[in-house]
Amino acid sequence: MSFKKAIIFGSNGQDGYFLKKLLDSKNILSILVSRKNSDIVGNVSDFNFVKKIIRKNKPNYIFHFAANSSINHDLIFSNNDSIVNGTLNILEASRLYSKNCRIFISGSAIQFVNKGFPISEKDEFDISNSYSLMRVQSVLTSRYYRDFFGLNIYIGYLFNHDSEMRSEYYINQKIAQTVLRIKNGSNEMLQVDDHGYRKEFNYAADIVEAIWTLVNQDKINESIIGCGKVYSILDWIKICFKIANLNYEDHTIFKKKKTESKILISNPKTIHSIGWKPKKTFQDLAKIMMSHQLD
Repeated sequence: MSFKKAIIFGSNGQDGYFLKKLLDSKNILSILVSRKNSDIVGNVSDFNFVKKIIRKNKPNYIFHFAANSSINHDLIFSNNDSIVNGTLNILEASRLYSKNCRIFISGSAIQFVNKGFPISEKDEFDISNSYSLMRVQSVLTSRYYRDFFGLNIYIGYLFNHDSEMRSEYYINQKIAQTVLRIKNGSNEMLQVDDHGYRKEFNYAADIVEAIWTLVNQDKINESIIGCGKVYSILDWIKICFKIANLNYEDHTIFKKKKTESKILISNPKTIHSIGWKPKKTFQDLAKIMMSHQLD
C-alpha cells in the first residue's frame, strides 16, 4: 500500500503535534523534523540536510513551522536561520526534487501594520521588529518561487492560538497553570502586566485544520487564519478562575493599569470562503486547557 507523505519542519511545537494527529487520521505518513526529540534531528537552516530529506522522501506535502515565537532582537540570527534560510532551503530543495508537492509556509499576525482594525492578507506588512522582518522576507521568497517556478506554495498568517500543549512560557498557559496551583493549595498570587490587551484565543487544532483546508484547494494561496473575535487577558483570567471555582480578585495582582488600546484581530473572510470555520470557542479553549491541567 502506497501512503502519501508529509514532512513537518519544526514538528515539536503544538502545531506540529496537532498536524500529525490530523495526518494520522487521513492515513498520511508524517516525517517529523526538528532540532531535537524528533524522527529526524537537524536544522532547517542547513541546505544539505533539507535537500537530503526532500530528495529521499519526495513528499506530497511540506509544512514549515520552525521558528522562535519572539520579537526579541537577540533572536534575530536564530529566526533568520529558521524562518528565512529555512524557507529558502525548503523551496529550493522542492524545486529540485519534489516540484509537485504542496508547501505550507507559516506567517504571523504581527507581520502586518496594526491600526486596530481587522487585518486581512491584503494589508501592508510591518517590519518594526526583527521577527516581523524575518517573516516578511520568508513571504517574499515564497512568492518568488511560486511566481517564477510554479511551486504550490501556501502561506497562512496565523493569529494567536493556544492549546493544552503550550508551555508556561506563553501567558495563557502561565495563567492556567498558576490558577491550578492556587486551586491545589498554593499561596502564590497570579501577577499580570497588561491585562487589557485584546487578542484572539483560537484553539491550535482548529488552526491546523484551517492550514489543511488551505493547502488542499487551488484558488487561494495566502490567507489570514483566525476567528475574528477578541477577548482581553482579564477575560481569560476570569474564566480560568471561574472554572476553578475561585474569585480571581482574591488571587491576582495587576502590576500595570488596564489598557484598552491594544487589539490584534483578524479578518477571516478569505479562509471562510474556502470552507473553514473554527469549532472551539473562547470558553471551550479555557475548559480544554484547565481540564488538562486539573487532570
